[in-house]
Amino acid sequence: MLPVQRGDFEGIYEAMEGRPVTIRYLDPPLHEFLPTEDADIQQLAKQMNISADRIKEVITSLHEFNPMMGFRGCRLTVAYPEIAEMQTRAVIEAAINVQKKHPEWKMLPEIMIPLIGEAEELAFVRDIVVKVADEIIAASGVKLDYLVGTMMEIPRACVTADAVAANADFFSFGTNDLTQMTFGFSRDDAGNFLGHYYDKKIYESDPFARLDQVGVGSLIETAVKLGRGAKSGLKVGICGEHGGDPSSVEFFHKAGLDYVSCSPFRVPIARLAAAQAALKFPRK
Repeated sequence: MLPVQRGDFEGIYEAMEGRPVTIRYLDPPLHEFLPTEDADIQQLAKQMNISADRIKEVITSLHEFNPMMGFRGCRLTVAYPEIAEMQTRAVIEAAINVQKKHPEWKMLPEIMIPLIGEAEELAFVRDIVVKVADEIIAASGVKLDYLVGTMMEIPRACVTADAVAANADFFSFGTNDLTQMTFGFSRDDAGNFLGHYYDKKIYESDPFARLDQVGVGSLIETAVKLGRGAKSGLKVGICGEHGGDPSSVEFFHKAGLDYVSCSPFRVPIARLAAAQAALKFPRK
């Protein structure tokens, strides 16, 4: 059910040479992790010692018409707390192993909880993460710090960011989903009609490629103001394709964000845009 193993994280930590690593907990729709081939279902049924028909019933019951706005992200942990427990164990044990191997490094896992829309959701998941992480760290005898933050990708989270910040060590705006939910577009299907909007000059550009600074941007600015008002020094950034668009990067700089993240091939453009924004709008 989870594409996560301790060894996977150890490799990531090694590659980053002890620099902070942000790990987003299970985010894609649940159905992407469910078996579809009969052979896989039979194997899973054997492992779980239940009938294949029962496995198929559960798979059918988890089908969703709009999975990107359904049973994923923090909602999975609310229903199945053991998912966060498992992922936390993998993340923290891997960090401890690498810290032991490289005592000169300072490991700092940044655990990011996706799809938060209600402050109590984050509080619930954070409690699970902290309990498991602290128990493992205490038993290991290794000093290890970690952060627990959230992806801000639901408009409600942005306008209640002061409450969300109470249980967040950092915010990372998931601008792909925040755009989708603000506009009410499916980012997987909007391409079927957005061309008509460009032709008729309703939109000048693809809102999934260039940030809508008026609508989505306003939500980001609101969340930054509320979040840092409740918790000064709150680390804030974005992860999404907008992080590689120069005009969007300039907006993020002016909004006070600490970093942008994007696809690897966009990184050179993002670095240049960030440097230009810093020179154009120097911070005090």
